[in-house]
Amino acid sequence: MVGVRIQFPRLKLDRIPDVVDSRIGSLLSGPSRGRRYALTAGSRGIRNIGNILEESRSFFERVKAEPFAVAAMGSHGGATSEGQRKLLAHLGITEETIGAPILTDMDVVELGRTPSGLIAYCDRNAAECDGILVINRVKPHTGFAEPFGSGLLKMLAVGLGKVPGAAQIHRQGPAQMAQAIEDIARVFIDSGKVIGGLAIIENAYDETAEIVAVRPEEMIEKERELFQRAKAMMPRLPVEDIDVLIIDEIGKNYSGSGMDVNVIGRWRLPGMPEPSSPRVQRIVALRLSPESDGNAQGVGLADFVTRRLVDAMDPVNTYMNTITSTFLQRGFIPITMPTDRDAIAAALSSLALPDASQARIVRIPNTLHLDRLWVSEPLLPELRGRSEITVGSSEILRFTADGMLADLA
Repeated sequence: MVGVRIQFPRLKLDRIPDVVDSRIGSLLSGPSRGRRYALTAGSRGIRNIGNILEESRSFFERVKAEPFAVAAMGSHGGATSEGQRKLLAHLGITEETIGAPILTDMDVVELGRTPSGLIAYCDRNAAECDGILVINRVKPHTGFAEPFGSGLLKMLAVGLGKVPGAAQIHRQGPAQMAQAIEDIARVFIDSGKVIGGLAIIENAYDETAEIVAVRPEEMIEKERELFQRAKAMMPRLPVEDIDVLIIDEIGKNYSGSGMDVNVIGRWRLPGMPEPSSPRVQRIVALRLSPESDGNAQGVGLADFVTRRLVDAMDPVNTYMNTITSTFLQRGFIPITMPTDRDAIAAALSSLALPDASQARIVRIPNTLHLDRLWVSEPLLPELRGRSEITVGSSEILRFTADGMLADLA
């Protein structure tokens, strides 16, 4: 395998506290003394989310308001208050780190209904406060493709909707999901509860590139624009055709589907055509991240996994998330092999290649960090001469005596 470094465009935001203060200040109008504000805290890994929540809390306290964070993650964390609090802690979001109460109750109330009859469910604590500041990263979704992705609108319709809100959205299926999210988000906005949003865009290095203040009345249209900017900054695999993609670690901190379907080119959704690229024949997933708290949602996107990954799964967390999503195939446990070596070898064998030494193999740490990866030598002709790619030295893929990759042992 040959080490490869990719230079992606790198817009990076500095002085995050000052930016957060400025953005929230542009959203507030009128006195805030004594008013209670809910700050949304989701279950996806977002760079600097702890700092952003902490500075948001600090801003509201300086204007004599009473801020608190509310878990806005649908059915994640096993759909329990304790599970959601634990998941937030895995992401570095605790009452101690952000300096504010974190409410993880699962009760919801109805804010209203869409013209088609969909219910806008809202976390009870958020519904009873004076205003909601929606905070989330904008990025492509893993259940639908256009015209926007996962961001402020989804946080309203799915995150704050808890279990019934998430279940209702996913029942619409991939073809209608985006419209349902938009319609329910509009009910939230029309209710007057939402004071605005902080839309976070990250670059291909998992760094904060932009924090954009979004007013309620412009949220639906603005998210479409931000979605295109976020999509352009996403990391991508350097080649289109891959025989075996080895993913060292999957998890909710990398993508809502464990591995980002927009990176691997594989949706596995009934009735939804697979992307035209990249074209990956076999996917091998080796580990489940500790930050996922056992939630292996998306494991079924792989073809081969290790016993180590399966043993790290929490069936309650995984199956609750999978059933609520309605994307059952993504929760199926793939062919499970005892070791890393066995899983990789099985993937190669299943392709029945005439010459395995010519296999087109790519190894990545996860689907979020793609600036440093490994490729097999047959891919080098497609990489050499590209200005954004630096090709390093080659090394043997080394395993321990018990069959685990030496650098992951």
